[in-house]
Amino acid sequence: MLLYSNIFGKGKPFLILHGFLGMSDNWKTLGNKFAENNYQVHLIDQRNHGRSFHDDKFNYEVLVEDLKHYCDRHQLNNVILLGHSMGGKTAMLFATLYPEMVSKLIVADISPRFYPIHHDKILEGLSSLDFDNLESRTEADKVLSHYVSDFGTRQFLLKNLYWVEKGKLGLRMNLEVLKNNVEEVGEALPISNTFSGDTLFLRGDKSEYIALNDTALIKMQFPNSTIETIANAGHWLHAENPNDFYDSVMCFLKE
Repeated sequence: MLLYSNIFGKGKPFLILHGFLGMSDNWKTLGNKFAENNYQVHLIDQRNHGRSFHDDKFNYEVLVEDLKHYCDRHQLNNVILLGHSMGGKTAMLFATLYPEMVSKLIVADISPRFYPIHHDKILEGLSSLDFDNLESRTEADKVLSHYVSDFGTRQFLLKNLYWVEKGKLGLRMNLEVLKNNVEEVGEALPISNTFSGDTLFLRGDKSEYIALNDTALIKMQFPNSTIETIANAGHWLHAENPNDFYDSVMCFLKE
């Protein structure tokens, strides 16, 4: 039950957690750039995502324990921890529960607050994919386009496609469990949980995930934090403006 990961580079451990319906492959380009700066980068698939194990349990408590088990098995401590969206919620909870294990925390476009369910059309679209009849990624994209109009979002989602066997596509994610537990993704960080270590929150200037009125909550739970805005970027800020995202992270790590 150990999480799947792609590990490269040598140096201080730098763990990266993807968002809901994503996978570690989303971070390969930036991960390679971070590894060039004397970091051992761990691109991790969270449970029910990517190549990691499938399980009926899915909430932030078990995602955190998965990560703790991963760190113990790899003998990792004093790590840099970066999480995007759902991965950011996992990273925040982990840092508040195991502060001695985290040297620096980076949270990409998510705040500690509660978020209402807003993935309905995406999950409906993914559920509509009939893998007994789909023969190509192009066909899958055409079906998904009836539910998700944005091309970039569809390409992000369709990275989950893989050839189960010759001529038969499938999804790497555990779609049924994620659908049944989607309300868990928006859960708030418990208000009493705090982390006093160095923390950087990055928000996309076109995203509404971190709003101005989130600042007080962020500062209360992460008193040694700064909030920076990445220009020309929405929720997938690391993909939409990777250069500025990289520069902000590296500046923070070198402080």
